Amino acid sequence: MTIPSSPQPGSGGHAAPPPGCPAHGRAASQERGTSGPRRLYGPEAENDPMGLYEKLRAEHGAVAPVLLHGDVPAWLVLGHGENLHVTRTPSQFSRDSRRWRALHDGTAPPDHPLAPVFTWQPLCVFADGAEHERLRGAVTDAIARIDHRGVRRHINRYSNRLINEFCRDGRADLVGRFAEHLPMMVMAQILGMPEEYNERLVQAARDMIKGTETANESNEYVMTVLRGLVARRRAAPEEDFASRLTGHPAGLTDDEVAQHLRLVLIAAYETTANLIANVLRMVLTDPRFRARLSGGHMTLPEAVEQTLWDEPPFTTIFGRWAVGDTELGGKRIRAGDALIVGIAAANADPVVRPDPGASMRGNRAHLAFSGGPHECPGQDIGRAIADTGIDALLLRLPDLQLAVEERELRYKAALMSRQLLELPVTFAPRPPQDVTGPPNATPAARRPQWQVDSPRPGSIPVPGQGPRPGPRPGPAPGLGPGLGTGAALTPEPGPRSGPQPGPGPKPGPGAEPQPVDPSAPVLAEPLAPAPAGRTESAPRRAWRALSRWWQGN
Repeated sequence: MTIPSSPQPGSGGHAAPPPGCPAHGRAASQERGTSGPRRLYGPEAENDPMGLYEKLRAEHGAVAPVLLHGDVPAWLVLGHGENLHVTRTPSQFSRDSRRWRALHDGTAPPDHPLAPVFTWQPLCVFADGAEHERLRGAVTDAIARIDHRGVRRHINRYSNRLINEFCRDGRADLVGRFAEHLPMMVMAQILGMPEEYNERLVQAARDMIKGTETANESNEYVMTVLRGLVARRRAAPEEDFASRLTGHPAGLTDDEVAQHLRLVLIAAYETTANLIANVLRMVLTDPRFRARLSGGHMTLPEAVEQTLWDEPPFTTIFGRWAVGDTELGGKRIRAGDALIVGIAAANADPVVRPDPGASMRGNRAHLAFSGGPHECPGQDIGRAIADTGIDALLLRLPDLQLAVEERELRYKAALMSRQLLELPVTFAPRPPQDVTGPPNATPAARRPQWQVDSPRPGSIPVPGQGPRPGPRPGPAPGLGPGLGTGAALTPEPGPRSGPQPGPGPKPGPGAEPQPVDPSAPVLAEPLAPAPAGRTESAPRRAWRALSRWWQGN
């Protein structure tokens, strides 16, 4: 059965589709006391997507009829529980887009702006059951073999390379010069094509899921790059993600490998670029974040998690397709109907979040990475890129300040994401650092603290004046060496090895030394004057005292 065309705005008549169809005309909708389907594209959706979601929630409840580009009908799922049901029940809501009636009746043509998103491909995200397990199993196995400590070293190195490009200027756009580039640099390294990283790949990756007129062209460019990578790895495997897919026992074809490389690249890139920009904006503008981060009560990963609730990188995910006639959120869903997972709307559902301003610290029930069997398998890599990269940025430029009023920040929204266009900041100019050598592999202790507004006096190490290497706490669990991604701004000792020491003398207030990583970047900042009476050997004596206490002596 086909869906009659939806009435165009301003037309005099209304079509008469079957009851429950999301394209139902406004006249029939008004008889039910609700508004008709709203467009998920155009000025209203682009200027204020969250406001649009709340209007739809007020008008229709947990599930609302909407229109995609070209007024193609679909359902937007707004409720948190309803979204979980859709994502966890593939027997009712399939990922196989070939079920979509709009494809069969021509309502969604092959050249539709969203074709790169919904056109069926040999991908795990378009499969269910055994085929999904085969394809996703290859992806998850390849992800599991990624050296996460090595990745964090690359993130730190690439972050500092990007910072070097603008650190002497005293001002920068952190979206265009940092957030947009760091994830692509890291993902190109992980996939095995660091030489392919360039500006065109960055822009094509952002463009291909936006529903623009050039989306299909951008998609073809990305696929051409990835097909070349697959051909090279078939001929000469290396230790990278692409080689693991080509050699996996699941026996993926070249096309399947290339398609999954695109999936991993685009999903990781777009979400992480948005996440970095959103976390930085919140750190710079939200009083909750400034106070907690600089005051030592929130770690950077916790700030990332709060951002995943408040400003998820993907606002929606398209789509799911109804296997048969069913009901969801009080709406009649017909076989072949398209559904959109409403991530941002679900995170703001009053049922699970009555107070939108409440802290969600420690709560990972958000849907930022979807859910069910198709939940993002690489979400930890995205988190690592975000918190490691932001940590490196704030360590280098601890005095970052927003250069404009918050209300002047501009956004561009599309069906699946809301993108911050620019984040202009100012800071004290600093010299670049040497990042030409190989990533440092020497284990190191926690880094010094950083603050959002200004560095703490005396917290910045100076060459030649730090303590001598000696016994020190191990790195934070799960972190790459020397990276402060999990560093609460009130330092805590790392895990102890060997017998636990008994009570012993502890350094007095103000005498606790900060362990210094000899290979850590040195910030070109002046130190505050030393307290009166302190001699040059005082840090060394304090370090010895801490070492004796740590060993239980």
